[in-house]
Amino acid sequence: MSYYERHIFFCLNQRPDGEGCCAGHGAQAAFEHCKTRVKAEGLDGVGRVRVNKAGCMNRCAGAPVAVVYPEGVWYTYVDRADIDEIVDLHLKGGRVVERLLLAPEVGR
Repeated sequence: MSYYERHIFFCLNQRPDGEGCCAGHGAQAAFEHCKTRVKAEGLDGVGRVRVNKAGCMNRCAGAPVAVVYPEGVWYTYVDRADIDEIVDLHLKGGRVVERLLLAPEVGR
């Protein structure tokens, strides 16, 4: 058994040269909102869900991005409502949010 049932990583990478990056698309606020929602729903803690920061995950063209493990499901999102949907459907209910999936060919 895994230490956590699910792990969500948010890319928070900031590029100093003005190149597109997740930090430039509200990733920090999305991370904080997700962490707050997971805690409010009682989903946090050992055996449950962990919300983590990540550096560049090399999927910058789809920014901002997050990935949920162990499923390896990559998401892109626009606002807090998208994060709420990921929390409610995937992290809480185990169902992939199809409309927010990052296309597999999207890279840097």
